[in-house]
Amino acid sequence: MARPWVCALGAGLLLALLALHSRLCGSPILRNFALHVSWRTKNTLYRLDVDWPRYPEYFTGATFCVAVDPLSGLVYVAQRGDRLPKVLVFTQDGYFLRAWNHTVDTPHGMFAASTLHEQSVWITDVGSGSFGHTVKKYSSFGDLVQVLGTPGKKGTGLNPLQFDNPAELYVEDTGDIYIVDGDGGLNNRLFKLSQDFAMLWLHGGNGTGPAQFNIPHSVTVDSAGRVWVADRGNKRIQVFNKDTGEWLGAWTDCFTEEGPSSVRFTPDGKYLVSAQLNLSRLLFLAAPPVGLIGDCSVLSVLQLADQVSPHLLDVDRTTGAIYVAEIGAKQVQKKVAVFEIPLLPLSQGVEQWLPSEPAPVSRSN
Repeated sequence: MARPWVCALGAGLLLALLALHSRLCGSPILRNFALHVSWRTKNTLYRLDVDWPRYPEYFTGATFCVAVDPLSGLVYVAQRGDRLPKVLVFTQDGYFLRAWNHTVDTPHGMFAASTLHEQSVWITDVGSGSFGHTVKKYSSFGDLVQVLGTPGKKGTGLNPLQFDNPAELYVEDTGDIYIVDGDGGLNNRLFKLSQDFAMLWLHGGNGTGPAQFNIPHSVTVDSAGRVWVADRGNKRIQVFNKDTGEWLGAWTDCFTEEGPSSVRFTPDGKYLVSAQLNLSRLLFLAAPPVGLIGDCSVLSVLQLADQVSPHLLDVDRTTGAIYVAEIGAKQVQKKVAVFEIPLLPLSQGVEQWLPSEPAPVSRSN
C-alpha cells in the first residue's frame, strides 16, 4: 500500500496541474474545483493520544466535563456517581495526581482559571442536594474558595443570585465571569459578572429570538471580544459583544441535525471546536474575521465511535490539545494536533496544497 506522503504528493501535483490548466485555458469549472479542494484541505488534523491518561481505570463514573489549567497544564475531570471521587486531577502527560470530593454534588461544567498567584478551578453544580444549583470556585487541591448562588435552592433571582441547573462558565484573565444558566429548568440566560461578582449585563428568556435561549449549554470568549454561546435546544450558536452584551448574530446552518453542546477556540483563534452529543462528533468551524459574524462554515469533522456522547470539551491554550469529556464512554480522551497543511498562493487566486511532513493517519475512538 502506498505511503501517505506519496498520496499527498500525488494530490499536490494534481492540484498544480489543475491550477496551470485553469490559468492557460480560463476554465471556470476547473478554477472553482481547484479552489474548493484547496479550501477543504486547509485543516489541522488531530489524532487520539492513546497514552492519555496513563491509567484510565481512575474513571469510575460518568465524565461530564474537563478543564485545562492554562499555566500548569493540569487537567481536571469531573464525574458523576455514588461513592466515588467527583474531581480527578491529572498531569498534562496523563499521570494521576489526586482526587477530591468536597461540596460537589452533581458537576456539570468546569473551567480552570489560573494566574501567577493563584490556581483555581470553577465547577457548576446542578445537583438537587445541599450543594446543588451553585457555581463554586476551588483551589487546585479542592479547597472551597467561593460560592455563587444559593446552595440547595434553585431559583431565578438576581439579588441574591440564584441558579437553576447552571451549565457552564468562562473566566477571563481579568476575573470577569460569563455564565450560562440553563441546562433545563427555569432559567435560559447568559450573564456577565465582574471579578467582584457584580452584575454587568444579562440576556435571557426561553425563546428562539435574538438573545433568547433554549438550553444554553456552553460559553467561550475569543480574542476579538466576542462571547460565543452554544444554544443547544435552538440548534445554533449565538454571539455577543463582551463589553456591552450587544447581540451580534447567530450561526444555524451547521447544526441542522443537532445543536452544539460545547464551544471552545483553538489557541490561534482560527477554529471554533464544537461537540455534538448524540451524533458523537466534533466540528471544526472557521472563525470569522473581526467585525463579522456571517454564516458558519464546517472545515472538518472528527467522527467519534457510536454512543461515545461528547458532552463538554476544553482546549489547552498552550499546546492546542483537545480534551473531550465523553459521558457515553465514561472517559476523557485527548486529541493532539498532528500538523497544519500550509497553502502556497499562486496567481489568479489559485492555491496549491503542499504537506509539511508525511501525513499520518488520523484515528479516533
